[in-house]
Amino acid sequence: MKFKTAAAIAVAAISFSALAMPRQDAMDHNPMVGGAAMMKSIDIVDNAVNSPDHTTLVAAVKAAGLVDALKGKGPFTVFAPTNGAFKLLPDGTVDTLLKPESKETLTKVLTYHVVPGVLDSKALKAGIRKGNGTFMVKALSGDTLTFMMNGPMNIVVKDAKGGVASISTYDVYQSNGVIQVIDKVLMP
Repeated sequence: MKFKTAAAIAVAAISFSALAMPRQDAMDHNPMVGGAAMMKSIDIVDNAVNSPDHTTLVAAVKAAGLVDALKGKGPFTVFAPTNGAFKLLPDGTVDTLLKPESKETLTKVLTYHVVPGVLDSKALKAGIRKGNGTFMVKALSGDTLTFMMNGPMNIVVKDAKGGVASISTYDVYQSNGVIQVIDKVLMP
């Protein structure tokens, strides 16, 4: 009887340790954004095209002529507003920005969402800690983004107009950088 009990305890211990340790395939998975897998092996643009939550962003990137730049070597960090974020803008804003005569303004808005280098959640939190609660970063547009914590876990980004966006999906790694999905459009 003692043998059976010892064997059962050993099996339980092995089973528990297997559950406690992350599986390699779980750590290497491709995260889902908008119900679509974001593949680490492809670039920012190709992944965004696959996300049903980012069709407005993709249309804007195409209208601004930024596809080739964002398919480049990078690395880049893109703070990617969802379709819902674009819907929060005043009526007619997106339509106006997508017009050819608004290309310069659209480019400024979009490059305000891109930072050179990889700013994953670990780097953002470290910058916020080092900056005693705020971390300022220059976007490709030349304007500053300010990062802060909103509670113990959520990172938010404040734009030049005082608007605040929450990061809703963190650290979606790409072949040429990382995407942080946000719930508002940032305005320079």
